[in-house]
Amino acid sequence: MSEPLPVIVSPPAPTGGRRVRVHGESLGLAYNLDDLSEFLRRAGLDVDPLTIAVSPLIDWRGIGPEYWGPETGR
Repeated sequence: MSEPLPVIVSPPAPTGGRRVRVHGESLGLAYNLDDLSEFLRRAGLDVDPLTIAVSPLIDWRGIGPEYWGPETGR
């Protein structure tokens, strides 16, 4: 059985934003890829911001990186 991916991005919350967890620890709500990139940088994960949307380290739950919630307009 394979191990879970280290980064989990939850489905968008009804009010917007997506909960980000790294190795089970909640890092907060990200509202876009830039927020996610900063969370991962602070957690010590070296993920290229230009390819973060397709990183094999991230488990996108519910929907991929194209939608973050109502206030983003996407």
